[in-house]
Amino acid sequence: MEQCQILREYAIYVARVRKYAKYMQLETAVKKAVDECIQEEILEEFLRKNRAEVIAVSIFEYDKEEEERKLRKAEFEAGEQSGIQKGIQKGIQEGIQEGKELKTKEIVNSLLQDGMGIEKIAALLKISKEHVLELAGRSKNL
Repeated sequence: MEQCQILREYAIYVARVRKYAKYMQLETAVKKAVDECIQEEILEEFLRKNRAEVIAVSIFEYDKEEEERKLRKAEFEAGEQSGIQKGIQKGIQEGIQEGKELKTKEIVNSLLQDGMGIEKIAALLKISKEHVLELAGRSKNL
């Protein structure tokens, strides 16, 4: 049961450090949290005996945690940017392919209107007869 109380008090201490670190220097925030906790009998005995060590370790751990958070954020942003670039490249390639297909369809329909045969169009454009029929919107059975 005593362990739960110590953990609860430690959580209060950490929360205060984080709260104060948002608007003051980390070292000042840690010292203020330690002072308040001692005054309010939160980890009082431990903080009195180990004050200097607690302050040093808290600063180190908080800085480490913050650096790791910044690193994760930077890695996420780099991955996100890479994904965006890959998506753009894929979109461009698909757009080019779609444009070529539309142009080929336009040519096929124009040549068909001019009376050219399906086999000749397929040979001229180097595509299959089935593809010519597909682009013309005709059934393969024709």
